[in-house]
Amino acid sequence: DELCILYEKANLQEATFKRGEAAVRDREEELRALRLELTELERQVMVTRKRLPDMPELAEKAALLQGQLDTERTRTEKLCKELEDPANGERWRSLGGEDPDLDQLSAKVTVLESRLDEKKEQLLEKELVLEEVTTLTQKLRNRASDGRDDTLKLAKRVNEFQARIRDTTRRMMGTVSELSMYQATAMKLQQEKAAKEQELEEAKWKLAHGQAPSDEAEREWYRMESQMLARHEQQLMGGSAAGGGPAPALTVRTTAEPRPNAYIPDEIGIPKPYGNLAPFKPTVGGSTMRHIRMPQPPEIEI
Repeated sequence: DELCILYEKANLQEATFKRGEAAVRDREEELRALRLELTELERQVMVTRKRLPDMPELAEKAALLQGQLDTERTRTEKLCKELEDPANGERWRSLGGEDPDLDQLSAKVTVLESRLDEKKEQLLEKELVLEEVTTLTQKLRNRASDGRDDTLKLAKRVNEFQARIRDTTRRMMGTVSELSMYQATAMKLQQEKAAKEQELEEAKWKLAHGQAPSDEAEREWYRMESQMLARHEQQLMGGSAAGGGPAPALTVRTTAEPRPNAYIPDEIGIPKPYGNLAPFKPTVGGSTMRHIRMPQPPEIEI
């Protein structure tokens, strides 16, 4: 019952709010119309102010029009008198016929009374129909008021189902998003697996042909060889220091371009092939050299 009362109060407040909005809109329309009227009046005032210098001409025109108006009024009064004068035979004509006597009037009254009685009977029938319709309408209203509780229960159930549907939809959307993420991760892992399998096949083929399985493995092998040589050199240097002999030269395996060592001083053991001024080594010509013609110096005649 309290929920019904609250629903009724909410409906009344909503209806009041709608009526208020309608009233506000009506007032706004009236205000707009008044503003338009004010604008028109201001325009008329401006036009009137502009016409102030023409007042003498307008006064003469008004006097002339007033005289014409008086003349027309006089003429109208004269014509009205002539029209109302029964002595003027051109202004009226006689109508034929005769006045009904008392018997004819009584017969017409009887006919009209019978028609009035028929209309009264029809009116009574319509009133009876109206009473029946009113009774049925009241019954329907009572049934509607009785079924309001069922309507409220049905509305509650509908709201609950809608909330469950929204919750299920959100969960489904989250599941779909997770599934798409898992699918993307699976595709990425499949690509990585294919790449790793290809790298493994290439490594197996290189190992079968006596090559390093990969560049990283080759670099790691070089690093391990360098470390082994360094440890071996340290051991040799330790033995030579203990025996007092000269330290052997550092030997490292490398893929760099060999450098000349003809000018290495024996006392310091540091490579210094060209002293302080190293010669310039030109770079290898590229594919654009075909666009450059070789210079042809002219012969010098002595």
